[in-house]
Amino acid sequence: MGPHPAVAAIRLAVRRVLHDILTELNTTAGVPAATAVGPTPERPPSPLVLVACSGGADSMALASALAFEAPRLGIRAGGVTVDHGLQNGSDLRAEEVVLRLRELGLDPVEATAVSVGRAGGPEAAARDARYAALDAAAARHGAAAVLLGHTRDDQAETVLLGLARGSGIRSLSGMAAVSGAGGRYRRPFLQVDRQTARKACMVQSLPVWDDPHNADPAYTRSRLRHEGLPALEKALGKGVVEALARTAQLSRDDADALDTWARQAEEGVRDATGVLECAKLYALPPAVRRRILRRAAIAAGAPAGALFARHIEEVDRLITGWRGQGAINLPGKVVAQRQGGRLVIRQG
Repeated sequence: MGPHPAVAAIRLAVRRVLHDILTELNTTAGVPAATAVGPTPERPPSPLVLVACSGGADSMALASALAFEAPRLGIRAGGVTVDHGLQNGSDLRAEEVVLRLRELGLDPVEATAVSVGRAGGPEAAARDARYAALDAAAARHGAAAVLLGHTRDDQAETVLLGLARGSGIRSLSGMAAVSGAGGRYRRPFLQVDRQTARKACMVQSLPVWDDPHNADPAYTRSRLRHEGLPALEKALGKGVVEALARTAQLSRDDADALDTWARQAEEGVRDATGVLECAKLYALPPAVRRRILRRAAIAAGAPAGALFARHIEEVDRLITGWRGQGAINLPGKVVAQRQGGRLVIRQG
């Protein structure tokens, strides 16, 4: 008899991602896909894949699936847990997670403590600190990838948060299955619901830790999870989470296509000195034009995380609603100004 359906589902999701990682590594190394498993004279020793584990059900299910699948594909599996220091006893919790990961057979395993700042709010600051720690751990161990336990439910919440902010199609595309420098971060569970991950832990007798922050109404995502989404499902019926996850994928496909269009169009709207020409920008569809403006602002030094839709809309009016208005101040001390039919974006 095979494994429980929940266990089979999480293992299949991880197996697919590990196959993708191996294929990419072997393609880069010039090794035929048919020889992907096990070291050969043409290929370096087995790659290392880390799992980011908080001790919660999602990441523990992910860790268990990685521990099962990785050896079968000739991949080394390790884990890292991040201690944010935001709760009493968080260091002890981190030690417990390390012990559980080692019991699963993962190696190397480590806990890393971070200092969480305040920039962007508590949730954003904790996320920034966590990813910085994961980047450092991956670099330290030479990991080919880091697996993250975000589920389909997390994706649905992310889409709703983007919708509430009015951030545009890129925000509605949610979390990417592959992200980070060089595709470092992989999210195998974006098509797996949270309940399946929890069930997989239960049938495998894996102890899990429920972060009290996930139930704290002080956090926007917590309110959305426990109040917003249930209210939507009550009003619209079951299937809201699945529909939002599909929306994320469709939005990502559209956003990727528009980004490609913008990159291709950008060279044609600059003059011989590389300055943007307003008349040529005006002729482009708004979605393409605003992407070019955003890219130009970031290239000039505006922090991407602080550059919002309202900033780009103001710059766009220098092209579409020109009436002699002055310069637009952007984050990072960047200034956008129309001069003689050209749009100049530079450090003020």
